[in-house]
Amino acid sequence: MKSKHKSTGVNSTVQNFKKVFLFLLISSAAAMITACGSPGGGAGMDPNETAATVNGKAIKMEEVERAVKQQTNGQESKLSPLELAAARLQALQSLIEQEVLYQKSEKEGTVPSDDEVNAEFNKARTDSRLSAEQFDAKMKEIGETEASTKLTIKKRLAIQKLIDKITGKIEPPKDSEIEQFYYANKEAFKNRRGAQLGAIVIDPRDLGEGDTTKNDIEAQAKAREIGTRLLNGADFATLASELSEDPDTKYRSGDWRYFTEEEMKQVFPQGFADFVMNKMQTGQIIPQVIPFEGRYLIIKLQRKQENDEDRTLESPGVRQEITDYLINARKQLLQASYQAIAMNEARIENNLARRVVENPNELSGARPASAAETPAANTNNSANVNGAPASNVNTASTSSNGNKETVKGNSNSNSKPEAPNNKAAANTDKKK
Repeated sequence: MKSKHKSTGVNSTVQNFKKVFLFLLISSAAAMITACGSPGGGAGMDPNETAATVNGKAIKMEEVERAVKQQTNGQESKLSPLELAAARLQALQSLIEQEVLYQKSEKEGTVPSDDEVNAEFNKARTDSRLSAEQFDAKMKEIGETEASTKLTIKKRLAIQKLIDKITGKIEPPKDSEIEQFYYANKEAFKNRRGAQLGAIVIDPRDLGEGDTTKNDIEAQAKAREIGTRLLNGADFATLASELSEDPDTKYRSGDWRYFTEEEMKQVFPQGFADFVMNKMQTGQIIPQVIPFEGRYLIIKLQRKQENDEDRTLESPGVRQEITDYLINARKQLLQASYQAIAMNEARIENNLARRVVENPNELSGARPASAAETPAANTNNSANVNGAPASNVNTASTSSNGNKETVKGNSNSNSKPEAPNNKAAANTDKKK
């Protein structure tokens, strides 16, 4: 669940660095295509048609449609031809960038071995927590085979290795640079009274095929089920990985972000900040579903900062935070520069874009009648917390139940080399 304020610091920088590769995995793991067509929108496009070429290697429309289906959460049939064309072009651009970098990885010798790919595939099967039959059925449902999934894994690992090789030349900053950075950003190293929160997100919106909570009744039923499992001793992080309907908290095993006490007073219901700061202990779970921007949250207190604290260069961890931040910032810049050069050198033919240019007036902006009020391809629409229905669904007692307190992706704004005093909000959109 992403907060709308600027994320910085070691862990958030690493997370942003990794996000470059997320689409490579997501687009190929999406559901089977839905027939579409016309100059970028409509029905009847041939899945075997070449959407683009990269140095002579074809990217088929089938790949584009899979990516669009994932991008729109299975609601592409509700888009107007104009919106669908835009979604296709966006998906195709990502696939082009993927192919450019994969071809670079072939030249640089970073393509993984079959053993590495097989190991990653088997790990994915194990991590899915599905039986062999269930896993195979899910693969068939989304139109994937073992071979196509392994190809996706192969490309992802190849590009990861390529970027690691390119950025491996980055050297650590000198002491003088670390000190200069600290004194230029001293305000960012002030710990403000507040709390690091974990969250399991439940989204009552109907986001199409595969969505298990399509209304408030189903969402609250799921909240009760999760609450019962927590009361019976289930691990919060494990349940978040399995059941959170938000990609960030799901990926980070429920870890969310740090809120100052003032931020909590601004964005959560009345009394929330006081309860967290004065009545809860680390590891406890709030015994009630919390409405937040149209979603429901089951919240765990990961860590609490009781008092304001001004950290110095000699405070534990400060020098390492700055070092990691500067190294990762340089890696991101080097990666972006390398990709820009690779894209410039590649011979790219974007047939889909050309069709739009040649037929700009054939794309209707009208959505299908049954989807007149459906959001466009970008589904990052957030509801105001004040408009979210209150919920009295009990989830769990405030005992810690042995839950882990390790934070996998701590995005504590108190430890970031940038000012943390921005208002907090969150994007809890689901991805399938």
